Amino acid sequence: MQRRLCLCGIAASVLVPPGARSHPAEQAAALDALRRGGAGLVVAMRHALAPGTFDPPDFRLDACSTQRNLSDEGRAQARRIGEWFREHRLVPRTVRSSEWCRCLDTARLAFGAAQAWPALNSVIRDRTAEAASTSLARAELERLAAVNEPGFEVWMTHQANISALASGFTNSGEALLLRHEPGRAGPAIVARLAIG
Repeated sequence: MQRRLCLCGIAASVLVPPGARSHPAEQAAALDALRRGGAGLVVAMRHALAPGTFDPPDFRLDACSTQRNLSDEGRAQARRIGEWFREHRLVPRTVRSSEWCRCLDTARLAFGAAQAWPALNSVIRDRTAEAASTSLARAELERLAAVNEPGFEVWMTHQANISALASGFTNSGEALLLRHEPGRAGPAIVARLAIG
C-alpha cells in the first residue's frame, strides 16, 4: 500500500480529503509547528482504523477481546504514523492515550509506549462524561501552555472527544494540532495532520 500524507492548515476553506497531497506550503507550515513545538502544542489524534461503529454493549476496558479493535490495516496505519514521525525526527515529549485498546495499541505501535489517561476515554456512549472530559483536557492544554516546555505531546483518543474538545472532525489516524489560546472558548487548531 502506498504511503499517504496530508498536512493542511486549518485556514484552508476546503478540507483536503484523506489520501490527498496537501500544498507544499501547508505541509511546511505544519512540520514547522511540530519542529518548533512549545507553547503547549498537542497532537490530538484519533486512533487508527478499527472497523465498525461502537463497542459491544458488554465490553470491558480490561479485556481487549470485548472491544472494537484495530484491523490489520489499522495496525499497519499505526506503524506508518510512527515511521512518519521518525523520518521527520519528531519525538513526542509525552504520549497519552485513552484506556480503550484501539487507542493504546495505536499509540504503542506508533510511538512505542503510552500513558493511559482517562480524560481521553471515549464519551460517545456517556455524554454526561463529555463535559468533564473536555474540561479536563482543556485545563491540561492551558497548563501545558503556561509551563511552555519544548516539544509537543500526543494525545491518542476518539473522534467524539476531538469534536468535543476542538469542534473538528478527524478520520482514523488523523490529528489536529492544538494549542491553548487565552480568551478562546476552545483550543486553537494550528494544523491538521493525516498520515497513512
